[in-house]
Amino acid sequence: MVEALLAVMLLLPLVYLVAVMSRVQAGTFAAETAAREAVRAVVTATSADQGAARADAAVRIALRDQDLPDDAATLDIECGGGPCLVPGAEVAATVHVTVPLPLVPGVFGAHVPAAVHVDAAHVGSVDRYVAVRP
Repeated sequence: MVEALLAVMLLLPLVYLVAVMSRVQAGTFAAETAAREAVRAVVTATSADQGAARADAAVRIALRDQDLPDDAATLDIECGGGPCLVPGAEVAATVHVTVPLPLVPGVFGAHVPAAVHVDAAHVGSVDRYVAVRP
């Protein structure tokens, strides 16, 4: 009986740790994929407005792929030294994802962290041999 109780006491924190680490890893995968695909969406777009819309869609798809809510991430796109779609320009995307921890209610947020913040960044360049786009 004592051995079974001891095994449960040791097994429950281990199971919770695995659950937490898998959610954080899912957030990391989502952030990295979202940043990479957002840059790709911008540099292949025909206009800056279309690029921004496609980048937002790419972030939402990456979050849904990892079972995270659509509002769990923010996207920052920066263009190095001028307009984004000029041939040879660099486009950088930074994605900030907030991963809620499993089984931690929001009322404990003041005392115990209820979420982990994960960031990912990716830089890509517009093809040098493409026409200038608005």
